Amino acid sequence: MQNSAALAYQQVGRQTVNPRLLEANLLSRAAGQMQRVRDDWENERHELTAALMFNRKLWTVFLGSVTGEESQLPKALRENIANLGLFVMKQTMTIQAEPSANKLTVLININREIAAGLRAGQS
Repeated sequence: MQNSAALAYQQVGRQTVNPRLLEANLLSRAAGQMQRVRDDWENERHELTAALMFNRKLWTVFLGSVTGEESQLPKALRENIANLGLFVMKQTMTIQAEPSANKLTVLININREIAAGLRAGQS
């Protein structure tokens, strides 16, 4: 059975031809899931694990793609994305260990900023 992040990647891929827009859409989707949990913590906290897992799987795909030998990105950009991905993983573990709505803000902002950059690059 495919994991949810990979399945979402495929579903959005059917709608969008451009890989950068696909990545931006998935980052926005993950940010939206985490924001819903953050904004309604008392009622949506039960969705925290699923939202973090989706985001972690998405970032795992990104990390694998930028660190792979086939990556066409410049070395400095690959290193920056890899470092950011490692930060996302560490922050995710911190939130899982000590859940807090406020801790989600940094992950939401990272995803939204990267998504905005990917969309701006298409203009």
